[in-house]
Order: sequence, then structure tokens, then C-alpha cells
Amino acid sequence: MAGIFLRLVLLALAGGALSACGSTRGGPSAGYGYEASDSYQSCVPYARARSGLELRGDGWQWWEAALGRYQRGQQPREGAVLVFQRTSRLRDGHVAVVARVVGPREIRVDHANWASGGLRGRVARDQPVIDVSTRNDWSEVRVWYPPAAVIGNTVFPAYGFILPARPSIWHSASLD
Repeated sequence: MAGIFLRLVLLALAGGALSACGSTRGGPSAGYGYEASDSYQSCVPYARARSGLELRGDGWQWWEAALGRYQRGQQPREGAVLVFQRTSRLRDGHVAVVARVVGPREIRVDHANWASGGLRGRVARDQPVIDVSTRNDWSEVRVWYPPAAVIGNTVFPAYGFILPARPSIWHSASLD
């Protein structure tokens, strides 16, 4: 009985901490490149834990919040956080951690809560993101859509990349 009570308390606390990238809670099944999990994960706490960036607010607010605290730029680096702008489709924006740089216009990201429907709140790893901006500055990107196994058609505006002050606990390579 105490175990059930503790779990309910922890779920309630976790629910209050999830501040961006959607608010639907639930237990969707894993699939299409998403990790199996019993819990809902939002992009903000996931990116914070993966990158070590001590930023708060919705995903779109990270860009301004990083000013003067972290280096920001237009070129991806492993361990950096890609910040998506707020749009009608991304009312809270979105943040994703760069897992690796594939080429000058393609990266792979790890992120949470990108999918909709039954996959909402899941973590996806090593997902392709491509730069489709005319200036090759990562201001417009298209993102892998696992249920269809293709790069999605929607072009999402992005601010750029925030670099952690130090290598994250998930990556040992220097970002310099």
C-alpha cells in the first residue's frame, strides 16, 4: 500500500514539473523508434538532464534564457541543444539534444515528446533532423517522423543551438 501511495505522489510531482512540449499524460506503447517507458517525458526536463543546461521555461524560451549564460550559435555540435521556435503547431516550442553531426545539413537528435497520439511523451534517440534553410544556418529544419519512416514535410523554425558549458554526462567528447 505504501508503495502505491509513493508512486502516486511521485507521479503527481512529475506531472507538475513537465512544463513544455505538450501536457497530455499517459502510458503510450513504444514503437517507431521510441523507447518503451511507463512514464511520460517532456522535452524540457529531458534536454536539461541530457545536456546539463540549467535553463527553465518552455522550449522556445530557452534561446533568450541562455543569453549571457551559455554560448549560442548556428552550427550544430554534439551535446548542444537545438531550440525550436514557438509556432501554432509547437505552442511550447521544442528542444532536442544533438546526438551526433552527420554532415553540414544533417544531425541526429535525442528528444522527448515529439510524437503525437499514442506515442506522445516518449523518448526518441538518434532521430534525423535536416537543415532546409536557404542560408544553411539551421533556422529552418525538417524532422524525422518515425510512424511514416520519413523526414516530415513540415518546416519548423529554429533559433539555433545552445552549447553546454561543459561536456554533458552523456557525452565525454569536448565541445570546443
